[in-house]
Amino acid sequence: DWDDIPPSSALQEISEEEAVQIIAEPLLPLQSSTLRAYVDHSETLTKLVHLGVDLSQVEKRQKAGQLLLTLDFEKHIRKILLFLKDVGVEDNQLGPFLTKNPYILGEDLEALETRVAYLKSKKFGKAEIAQMVSRAPYLLLFSVERLDNRLGFFKNELGLSVKKTKDLVIRLPRLLTGKLEPVKENLEVCQSELGFQRNEVQQIAFKTPKILTASKKRLRQTFDYLHNVMGIPHNMLTRFPQVFNSKLLRIKERHMFLKFLGRAQYDPAQPSYISLDQLVSLPDEVFCTEIAKASTQDFQRFLKTL
Repeated sequence: DWDDIPPSSALQEISEEEAVQIIAEPLLPLQSSTLRAYVDHSETLTKLVHLGVDLSQVEKRQKAGQLLLTLDFEKHIRKILLFLKDVGVEDNQLGPFLTKNPYILGEDLEALETRVAYLKSKKFGKAEIAQMVSRAPYLLLFSVERLDNRLGFFKNELGLSVKKTKDLVIRLPRLLTGKLEPVKENLEVCQSELGFQRNEVQQIAFKTPKILTASKKRLRQTFDYLHNVMGIPHNMLTRFPQVFNSKLLRIKERHMFLKFLGRAQYDPAQPSYISLDQLVSLPDEVFCTEIAKASTQDFQRFLKTL
């Protein structure tokens, strides 16, 4: 996943030499590649397992296992756990959270508190911060400068107010942790290739932020079908951009069924108008009975002929 890359600083907590020394302690089983083998000898790992941390996942993350073996539960980890609970990570979420982001246990507590204070200074509420941290586990590994740059980027690129910028990242917090390159490329594709006006791109991105991180190939294919096959104009796509989050196959199947029935009418000026929202978001049953005025059996039979 594009947002599953922790900042490099988190990986530099421990040098190879230190790691080798830890592993070479006589008590520990030598040359074991799994953290499980260390659990009996490590109070820290035992307690993390009790919390629900999945060590088999942690050891797949670069240098995470070595980091955990250097930390003392009472000295290093307890205060981070209390901090996370204070931020609003639920007790039953601590294990899954640390499985995804074990690096936070090696972070400086003051640095973490500064980042939360920064978000509060930007008027993010406590519940909003808790939701963002839970949904984007790497969020608190990033410096205040980076978070600030990110918020500035989305505000300026999308021409959003401060309030709308906040709303955007609360809905998709990984925008703050992921790389910016794919986002810039997607904005560029929407404007220069797909032909949306800048203000339309801004509206689309605000309504469905996932578009900012979608695969470019998928964006192009979906647009091509909607615009060039179904004849949907840009202004309609701007009004219902959630259609870009739908599977192309679903759009094709439903459009072809409507066409077959003579009901494929997407012009709001016409009495039999079907909105893109109705086309993609309704479950099959409702789509068939209310939109296509047919039975689900008819739809299934039709799909078999494709």
